[in-house]
Amino acid sequence: MARARRGDPVDGVLLLDKPSGITSNLALQKARHLLAAAKAGHTGTLDPLASGLLPLTFGEATKFSSDLLDATKAYDAEIRLGVATSTGDAEGEVTATASVDASSAQVIATLQQLSGAIEQVPPMFSALKRAGRPLYAYARAGVEVERAPRAVMIHRLELLAFEGTSVRVVVECSKGTYVRVLAQDIGALLGCGAHLSALRRTRVGQLALENSVTLETLAVLAPEMRRALLLPFDALIGGLPRVELDASLADRFSHGQRLALGPGNPCGRVRVVGPRSRLLGVAQIDEDGLLAPRRLVQQPVNQNESQS
Repeated sequence: MARARRGDPVDGVLLLDKPSGITSNLALQKARHLLAAAKAGHTGTLDPLASGLLPLTFGEATKFSSDLLDATKAYDAEIRLGVATSTGDAEGEVTATASVDASSAQVIATLQQLSGAIEQVPPMFSALKRAGRPLYAYARAGVEVERAPRAVMIHRLELLAFEGTSVRVVVECSKGTYVRVLAQDIGALLGCGAHLSALRRTRVGQLALENSVTLETLAVLAPEMRRALLLPFDALIGGLPRVELDASLADRFSHGQRLALGPGNPCGRVRVVGPRSRLLGVAQIDEDGLLAPRRLVQQPVNQNESQS
C-alpha cells in the first residue's frame, strides 16, 4: 500500500500572531496543517502565556530558522506589582503579597537600573538543562538547583503606563533574556514583589507583528490565499550583506564550491544571490575575498524559471 502524502513542498516564512494559551509547537502544527506543508519549523518559541509574533518556516526556509535565534526581540509586557508567584508569571502559584507604595518616578528609576548590560539568574521554571534534565522538572519536584547568572543586554526598557499595581513596559532585549525575570527584579528593587501578568512579542529582528496573521484568519482563507501570505525565505537573513554572482559562479556556488572573489567584498557572513536575484544560500567571506558556502538553497531543476 502506498504511503499517504504528508504535505506539499511549500517554501516560505509565515509571520504568525500566536494567541495566548497554546504552545508554540501547537501553533506551528496548526499552521502547517492549514498550509498542507510537508516540512515546518519555528525560529524560537514563545511561552504558552505569551502572544504575538512567532515567525514560522516552511520547506527550504527551515534551513535559516537559526538565523533569528540571535536576533533582538521586542515585547509589550504587563507587570503586576505586589504579588510574587512561583513561576514569575501569571501561571504560577502566589508565593507572597505586599502593599505597593511606588511612584512613577521610582518605577522609571528602577527600569533604568535594569537597562543596558545586566546579569540574570535563569528561572527554575525554564527548559534549560542540568544533568540532562530541564530545570522545570526539578522545580516541579520541589528541588531548587543553583544557577549561574548569565549576561544579557536590555536595549530598551521604557514605561508605557503605570496605574496602581499595574505597570506596562516595552522591552527590547538580546537572546536569552527572560522577561518574567525582569518583572521579578523590578518587584524586588521596588520592595513589593511582582510577576509578569501578560506578554506580547512585537518584533523579532527586522520582522514586525503588524505584518502577521492569526490562525483564525488563516483558517477562513482559501488555500491559495494562505500560501500567498508566505514571505520569501530570505526574509530571515535580510540583514546580512548581499553578494551577487553571475550564472557561471552561481552554478559553482550551488554545488558547494568555494569561490575566490578577491578584495572589495564584505567580510563575514553574507547572503548570496544569483541571476534574477534568486537566493542561493549563506556564505562566509574571509579577508582575502574567499567565499565559502555555509548553507545552500535547493535550486529548481529548471534554472530558467523566474523567481516569484
